[in-house]
Amino acid sequence: MRRCVSCRQLCDRTLLWRVIRLAAGGIALDQGMGRSAYLCPSGGCLDDARRKKRLQRALRCQVADSIVDALELRLRTSAASGSEAR
Repeated sequence: MRRCVSCRQLCDRTLLWRVIRLAAGGIALDQGMGRSAYLCPSGGCLDDARRKKRLQRALRCQVADSIVDALELRLRTSAASGSEAR
């Protein structure tokens, strides 16, 4: 069980997005060793995390806008594929 840094809800970690501050430096998504922060795959949590700098606070480093943009792209593609399945 992991907690979303935005809404603080406890969920199974397989249902959350993982953002990692790598031990060697830099930020990665989903895989790697280092300090991790988890985020719900929802627009509200992503917007809140961006506005209130929740990822930066949890990872204790700067998170590039490109990382948040990549998560936003994931959200849009998953929403698009979900609507096509109906």
